[in-house]
Amino acid sequence: MINVPHPSAHTRLPMGLPDSFFDRDAQVLAQALLGKVIRHRVGDLWLSARIIETEAYYCAEKGSHSSLGYTEKRKALFLDGGHIYMYYARGGDSLNLSAQGPGNAVLIKSAYPWVDEISGPASLAQMLLNNPDAQGRPRPTQKLCAGQTLLCKALGLKVPMWDAKRFDHEMLLVEDTGPAPTHVIQTTRLGIPLGRDEHLMYRFVDAAYAQWCTRNPLRRGQVEGRDYFLLPGANAEPANN
Repeated sequence: MINVPHPSAHTRLPMGLPDSFFDRDAQVLAQALLGKVIRHRVGDLWLSARIIETEAYYCAEKGSHSSLGYTEKRKALFLDGGHIYMYYARGGDSLNLSAQGPGNAVLIKSAYPWVDEISGPASLAQMLLNNPDAQGRPRPTQKLCAGQTLLCKALGLKVPMWDAKRFDHEMLLVEDTGPAPTHVIQTTRLGIPLGRDEHLMYRFVDAAYAQWCTRNPLRRGQVEGRDYFLLPGANAEPANN
């Protein structure tokens, strides 16, 4: 499902979304980010991936970092929508974006490599080099960004460089390009400890890419209406959970 680049006489420049795009409810933002493309410039290359999985977090629920209180390390969560919050998850870098309201945010959980006239085969080759498997071999392209730390590794995103920053449209941005999801899967978040609001269905997956996200919500044994819900791809209202 790697997209095929369209030929163009002149390579266009990427156009990042404005800060105002991120100033919305965390669940709404989590869904709106599906299908958007993250681009990170490394040297002369734009490394890019299409967002296919997100998780929403609120200060008022127990699954979020911000529910533990304000600290200097967590300050980005309490800033205006569109600030970058990065932290280490199991030793790897992890990318989050602040949403509307102090302490509310969206975790970029996984993505799918994106190739177009801006990010060509050389960009994909660099992403494969950035993120080999445990034996040092190239990962399958479909699984290159299938997890929050794998995504950051493939794109070359590091906590010290980007935490508590805003997007720099010459270096790091989110672009609205390509097709939007036709259907979105809503389900529970991953890795939330028992008793920390693990039941809340704040995880969103582009249904067409479900098999390539962190954990397939359509795997055998999962029941629609119990384990997940299928939503239209348009802007949906937040769920009442």
